[in-house]
Amino acid sequence: MSTTVKAQKREQKENASLRQKGFIPAVVYGYKMDTQAVAVSEKELLKTIREVGRNGVLKLDVDGTSVNVVMNDYQMNVLKGEMIHVDFLAINMKEELEVSVQVHLVGTSVGVSEGGMIQQPNRELMITVKPSDIPENIDVDVSGLGIGDILTVADIRDKTKYTIINEDDFALAIVSAPRVEEEPEESVAAVEEKPAE
Repeated sequence: MSTTVKAQKREQKENASLRQKGFIPAVVYGYKMDTQAVAVSEKELLKTIREVGRNGVLKLDVDGTSVNVVMNDYQMNVLKGEMIHVDFLAINMKEELEVSVQVHLVGTSVGVSEGGMIQQPNRELMITVKPSDIPENIDVDVSGLGIGDILTVADIRDKTKYTIINEDDFALAIVSAPRVEEEPEESVAAVEEKPAE
């Protein structure tokens, strides 16, 4: 289900004043349209993202023209926790597209139960999917991983309904051995030699 976000055309020099008024400078490009500079209400966009998800399909209403889009990229001001720019990709709902989705590790691995540490070197996968089928994330079961095991794309490629673009050796989870704390060296008491009588 798509939700409509209103956008207004903007001039490049307006960026600072737009942000002060609660708008995010953005661009929209892609299917059947030229690149266009727009601005959207930050409050309205964040509310919509909460409803449809980071990868959800939105309808962008640009001065009365409705376009199906996904959020292709965005920039954040980490200190203020606010969006400062958004790229919208106009899409054809009937054609597959490449999107980045988060990897969500589920289950408790055997190795972790034995004291190992689980690491997630890559937190996103690139997949090919129709816009209406874009998942918010992909669950990856790590319960079978023992200490020293590595879970790669090759291990999940046939278990997911999505076409994964990443290479087979792209690592998703690693269970490393527990760190062994070095034993403190025993202090050797200095033996005082008795003076010769």
